[in-house]
Amino acid sequence: MKHRMLRVNELLKRELSGIIAREMSFDGALVSINHVDVTSDLKNAHVFVSFLGSESGGSVMSKLASHRATLQAELARHVTMKYTPHLTFHLDDSIERGARVIEILQEIETPHGQDK
Repeated sequence: MKHRMLRVNELLKRELSGIIAREMSFDGALVSINHVDVTSDLKNAHVFVSFLGSESGGSVMSKLASHRATLQAELARHVTMKYTPHLTFHLDDSIERGARVIEILQEIETPHGQDK
């Protein structure tokens, strides 16, 4: 059962990424779907989104939330499932946190007062 959920998560991630790339435009921002987590009853999907660019996270998330019904309907056309999950978008800042951790590690490795 676990492998089935992983396949469903990946399928929804791939399809949603394509739909967002085709159907929506974000001025000055590149939006990507990092992860999709579907509940075990397949009725809800948590979509973790990251973005790069000048547009603020709030405007990206509000635009996705306002187009949720359209994205969900388009997803239903592309993926045949018993239920089309209700999409909930979350801002994923894991890339930024990872970059910050790498920065901190590099600061620890480099002795103060010395440049590479």
